[in-house]
Amino acid sequence: MSTFLPFALPEIGQEEIDEVIAVLKSGWITTGPRAKQFEADFASYIGGDVEAIAVNSATAGLHLALEAIGIGPGDEVIIPSYTFTATAEVIRYLGADPVFVDVDAKTLNISPDAIQRAISARTKAIIPVHFAGLACEMTEILATARRNGLRVVEDAAHSLPTTYHGQKIGSLESDVTVFSFYANKTMTTGEGGMVVSRDKEVIARCKVMRLHGISRDAFDRYTSDKPSWFYEVVAPGFKYNMPDLAAAVGIHQLKRLDSFAVKRENMAKRYDEAFSDLPVISPARPAMPTDIHAWHLYPVRLMSEARLGRDDFIKEMAKRGIGCSVHFIPLHRQPVWRDGYKLTPDQFPASEKAYLAEVSLPLYTRMSDVDQQRVIDNVRDLIY
Repeated sequence: MSTFLPFALPEIGQEEIDEVIAVLKSGWITTGPRAKQFEADFASYIGGDVEAIAVNSATAGLHLALEAIGIGPGDEVIIPSYTFTATAEVIRYLGADPVFVDVDAKTLNISPDAIQRAISARTKAIIPVHFAGLACEMTEILATARRNGLRVVEDAAHSLPTTYHGQKIGSLESDVTVFSFYANKTMTTGEGGMVVSRDKEVIARCKVMRLHGISRDAFDRYTSDKPSWFYEVVAPGFKYNMPDLAAAVGIHQLKRLDSFAVKRENMAKRYDEAFSDLPVISPARPAMPTDIHAWHLYPVRLMSEARLGRDDFIKEMAKRGIGCSVHFIPLHRQPVWRDGYKLTPDQFPASEKAYLAEVSLPLYTRMSDVDQQRVIDNVRDLIY
């Protein structure tokens, strides 16, 4: 039997390994010089005069971002139901309420029309989620936000290095953008994330709240050649800093990101071509052909003509040694959100229909052509 082909694997090179060893030998393994370098490198990569704050997860980054823009008890934040629970839970951390809306049936990104219909007197912000690496319709979303005095925090966990109308996600006119470096993302630090904004007040607040609400970075205090033990706790903050061990990996992953993106794009094209005659709906592509889709995921939707339904298809692929996944089980189906907000599937017809048919196929840069052909051959054998 062939070796099991997992759904995702990170690609870690010798440069990352050497950098981690250097950090271990340096004696400074928590937030320090590598984290600062990673932040500077990342901000430069995104462009647009943004600043970047390294954190220990995208969930932490979303929490910090919402807190920094003033979200609090009684506020409402509009999000898609078709997302991971982190997008919603950070809103509840602050005592605010998520307002769940449907997605566009083609792109599976949040519907601009649904956003408009969901705005109330309590609405304070919108969190667009760039599903699978395809940018949301940000022109419409930002225009809606401006008309209604709302803040925009982009959940860009899937979308590095996605572009929208030629601009990198993270450099648009949103208030804050948050990226993920989890193990299966387009680049990784194991666990980690980055908060990006050009709003200096937001950046300053995130810096303070990232580490217990302390007025000075621990790195600055402990490495100064002058007595600098004094600090003040100016807010009840969090413990969300990224250690240098993680940043060391990120520094070199970032250098390889563009080459990773090229390979992912080529793999996505190969899947598109291989499945063009099958009863599946392939992932949507950018409206502007010159824009970049990050291809964090390759999600297909099985049509009714397929020989197997989604659940049986995943089981059969596993029997053949190939890992697949589902993105996402919509939040209107999750007990905490379903019961707490009285959500029903009929409120989210596009999300519900997509969920029942969607399966994410393996797509990661460590896959060889042989690996991908194995996936293709088995998909065709099971569906056609």
